[in-house]
Amino acid sequence: MIKRICLLALVAVATAACVHTPQKLQTGIWRGALKMKTGEELPFNFEVKDTAGKQQLSIINGAEHFLVPDVRLDGDSVFIHMPLFDSEFKLKQQDGKLEGKWIKHLAQKDSELDFTATPGQAYRFFESPDKPAADVSGRWSAVFTSDGVRDTTVGEFKQAGNKVTGTFLTTTGDYRYLEGAVNGDKLYLSCFDGGHAFLFSADVKDSVTLKNGKFGTDTWEAVKNEKAKLPDAYSLTALKPGYKKLEFTFKDIKGNKVSLSDDRFKNKVVIVQFMGSWCPNCMDETSYLVNYYKKYQPKGVEIVGLAYERTADFARSQKTLEQLKERFNIPYTLLITGYTNNKAETAKSLPMLANFVAFPTTIIIDKKGDVRKIHTGFSGPGTGEHYVEFVNEFEKLTDDLLAEK
Repeated sequence: MIKRICLLALVAVATAACVHTPQKLQTGIWRGALKMKTGEELPFNFEVKDTAGKQQLSIINGAEHFLVPDVRLDGDSVFIHMPLFDSEFKLKQQDGKLEGKWIKHLAQKDSELDFTATPGQAYRFFESPDKPAADVSGRWSAVFTSDGVRDTTVGEFKQAGNKVTGTFLTTTGDYRYLEGAVNGDKLYLSCFDGGHAFLFSADVKDSVTLKNGKFGTDTWEAVKNEKAKLPDAYSLTALKPGYKKLEFTFKDIKGNKVSLSDDRFKNKVVIVQFMGSWCPNCMDETSYLVNYYKKYQPKGVEIVGLAYERTADFARSQKTLEQLKERFNIPYTLLITGYTNNKAETAKSLPMLANFVAFPTTIIIDKKGDVRKIHTGFSGPGTGEHYVEFVNEFEKLTDDLLAEK
């Protein structure tokens, strides 16, 4: 009997030893860093909180705190599933720090970057930066060069001490919330949102000139120009000559066919959103359209989102779009086109389009079913006044179309 009791005790001890007791993450601000393919370090900050008995984090980029609720702890392992963009972290916790991989699931293969994170570090690039050589606040005309092709963008920055926030606006959208610092005569900016990892650097020649800029393998330079602006976003995409209407039939998330000729869209102002769950600018636009729909749907507006995912596989696209719908509580219809985000594929899916430039693209259709405007790209809330200007212009256009007989 004594032997049996001892045996049971040993089994209990052994079983307890095999149980993985989660090591909670230290709450507060952390500094994370991705090792880019170029060998450079892309830093960003995040905050860990205890909420309703679980841990979750928020990724910090400027004014944005991007909530990531899916954090799973198993012993010294930490698994963080990003709510959008189909990416995740697989990490180990040791001495309070994290080390492992950020994995981005692409159509054909996964992309991985090394990742480390340290708690209690609120700085982004430099703990004790050198005095800035100049103040880069203001609007800039910036030219990026990629494989010999030059693209003019608009940079807008605000600087307080060493800290810099801002973004670059392009004809296809903006680079969202960038945050960084001026360290001596060097400018550094970064952004990480689970979909894109952006790292910019440049030499600050003076308060009006940025030189020797790097963005991955691209180069860039900029001069301060308060009058810098982009082409009209309504002038970049059009229908082919002879076309006035848009026609399509695709399946919704549940597999039901939906056509623009369906009764629900007749005599309505219809907004057609070209988007993808992989696209951060599309997520900014979706966030706006959710509230726009609540305001304008009772007045006679319908929205339909056309999803162009990384893969043509319906089941995989269905899964990511269901997550997207839940994340934003999207009340309007999302359709799975079955075409990928390759621009040639997009053009193939809707042959009446003369040219397709970027995701997102938004088509505005009047109550007669005619295409009235096509807007390329999206200037999100990270662009400040440009976002406000877009909202005002877009909603005035809606009001005007609703007023038509």
